Amino acid sequence: MINAEDVFKAFEPYRGNAIVSVNGTSGKHWRDYTGNENRDITLGGAMGHNTSATFGLALGLPDEKVVMFDSEGALLMNLGVLASIAGKKPKNFYHILMDNECYATTGGQPVPNSDEIDYTVLARGAGYASTHHFEDLEEFTTSIEAILNEEGPVFVSIKVVPEVENLPIGMRERRPARARAETIRDLRGELGISD
Repeated sequence: MINAEDVFKAFEPYRGNAIVSVNGTSGKHWRDYTGNENRDITLGGAMGHNTSATFGLALGLPDEKVVMFDSEGALLMNLGVLASIAGKKPKNFYHILMDNECYATTGGQPVPNSDEIDYTVLARGAGYASTHHFEDLEEFTTSIEAILNEEGPVFVSIKVVPEVENLPIGMRERRPARARAETIRDLRGELGISD
């Protein structure tokens, strides 16, 4: 398993001008490594629907590279999105799954059958253009540039170390997050879209 922040450190030098959406507990590290916060989109507490929203963004902005850092708990709530993505074939969509084998945001409950699910098989079976799986940081680091040059939709599954948040959501100390409206406003500005 790889530490989530090491995944982000390895990814950022190859990000280019991509729009990035991050979902799940691993995402708390992204703000430490992003090189262009104005091209990051925060969708907040939409577990199970962030993938659909980010996929819609990729369809609406076909000339922009869109990278989604997803979580397996959220993906399992909406597996049908894999078929929708594969069916529409967005060449600009890169779907990176951070698989920590648990629901880390709600106390670390294990994802059912987590040690046997192969998400790349699901994505490949749905029709993604290419799929990749990593459990080794060096292998991911040496592959990410080539993966981001592939034609999408591309699916990448990465086994990451769980970072369990054991307190109920209302009792957690959170670092200040950028508001959804702020991230949308900044991204619209970056893309030259006016009201």
